[in-house]
Amino acid sequence: MSTKKDYYEILGITKSAQKSDIDQAYRKLAVQHHPDRVAADKKDEAREKFKEITEAYAVLSDDKKRKLYDQYGHAGIDGSYSNEDIFRGVDFDSIYHDIGGGGRGTSEDFFGTIFDFFGNAGGARGAGRTKRGPARGSDLEIPQMITLEEAFNGVEKPIQYYKTETCQTCKGSGAEPKTAKKPCPVCRGTGQQTASMGGFFTFSQPCQRCHGEGEIIEIPCGDCKGRGKLRKSEQITVKIPKGVDNGTSIRVRGKGEAGERGGPAGDLYVSIRIQPHNDFQRKNDDLFSSVKVTFPTAALGGEVDVLIFDDKIKMKIPAGTQTNKNFRIREKGMPNVHTERRGDLYVKVVIDVPVKLSELQKELLREFNRTLNK
Repeated sequence: MSTKKDYYEILGITKSAQKSDIDQAYRKLAVQHHPDRVAADKKDEAREKFKEITEAYAVLSDDKKRKLYDQYGHAGIDGSYSNEDIFRGVDFDSIYHDIGGGGRGTSEDFFGTIFDFFGNAGGARGAGRTKRGPARGSDLEIPQMITLEEAFNGVEKPIQYYKTETCQTCKGSGAEPKTAKKPCPVCRGTGQQTASMGGFFTFSQPCQRCHGEGEIIEIPCGDCKGRGKLRKSEQITVKIPKGVDNGTSIRVRGKGEAGERGGPAGDLYVSIRIQPHNDFQRKNDDLFSSVKVTFPTAALGGEVDVLIFDDKIKMKIPAGTQTNKNFRIREKGMPNVHTERRGDLYVKVVIDVPVKLSELQKELLREFNRTLNK
């Protein structure tokens, strides 16, 4: 069971409180308990209280989070949001404007300070920056249209697309070969800049000069212009296995976007789309079709040919078969993409009524009809 206090109780408001009531309660408590506004021997206590009231405000000031909290309590919040996500999307702008921010910065700036209270991985403000190493590139997804027959048999398809590749000249560093990066003169290699708003809130944000890298390129690579990557056309052949269906994704390792700072490339996902077929409908691994049968064959029984792509199947028609009768032919459907075991084929019989008859045929049918009516 959660040991957290009730958020409404923390802010001193009722469950029927309006948004303005929540804002007002938080403003009052934030000024009272912010660690920068208390004596040195009270800072630890104030820090914990400030964390508590800010978390309560972040939940109750957001309609979606508040509804979840009202319905499930702390379990609803803890099960849906990380510590960081609790504060995202919360508008702190008007709050810190009214209590000393002077209107500078954004709620994202304030969020950085708030998250510092809740164990930001960067540690205390002003701590040294951990240098960022190579990072894996993003994955790519592209669609590929194939026919149902190609899905039945499997096929190899040439695919052309555009992606970024690591610049081979600078090996992804962005710097001209035989030159080096240097610490950013603005943030002095930390990747972070700090600012104070009205002497009340102090926040950190990525350095605008080096974009949080902590280093700058003196001489950019002539090929990639300092980006470390180049956009190029790529052509590959993808083997599409038997039995794929709409939405099946085929993963091609290492064929996605180039990594950052020379890191490995992401993967390419080929998403299969299957064209509608004139003669077959598909449901999972089963196929559904129809076949025309003459009246004599339906009445007397016989055999008909059922075509399934490049295969011909003999299907028995029992005497007295009625139109729209469905027959199941086991293991003549689509192969399963994982096991290649085939599904079933369902064939609906449709009586083929001739539109042109000779006089002899007409007379025979009349005689047959008279016999039926006796």
